[in-house]
Amino acid sequence: MKFVIVGRNIEVTPGLRDAVEDKIGKLEKYFNPDTEVHVTLSVEKDRQKIEVTIPVKGSIIRSEQVSNDMYVSIDLVEEIIERQLKKYKTKIVDKQQSASAFSQLFLENDDLDDEEIKIVRTKKFDIKPMYPEDACIQMELLGHSFFVFINAETDQVNVVYKRKGDTYGLIEPEA
Repeated sequence: MKFVIVGRNIEVTPGLRDAVEDKIGKLEKYFNPDTEVHVTLSVEKDRQKIEVTIPVKGSIIRSEQVSNDMYVSIDLVEEIIERQLKKYKTKIVDKQQSASAFSQLFLENDDLDDEEIKIVRTKKFDIKPMYPEDACIQMELLGHSFFVFINAETDQVNVVYKRKGDTYGLIEPEA
């Protein structure tokens, strides 16, 4: 695996770099050797946060963990990603386009627990053109954490979502 490690408000010391490469390196058995792993370490007050993003063809495997100790955050994020890989293995690999990013051993190993994803409810609603700010208001009125709408400016389907710290995010499709 190829690591791209960046620090925000923190110096990436050799000790931190080794801890990340050792712990996240345990995931190497799941991926091809040329898989790139993006790691961002950041500190805000007493919050030690690690974000790990592993782009694989057709998907992104991502996790972030926060604690008061960076080494604890590193341990936690590795466990979460490994759990995600095991849980969604069949979903990721069934698409075949992303299968090339994973190691053959991982793909052939069938003894992993597969938890089936079940859609238990379907909702249908009219999508009306609106501005992102109006979509945020509508989302708040509904008490949801996200809202799908057609952007009145771009005429494309967008999603607004609630972020930590009472802020909002906007997801737009790439052209």
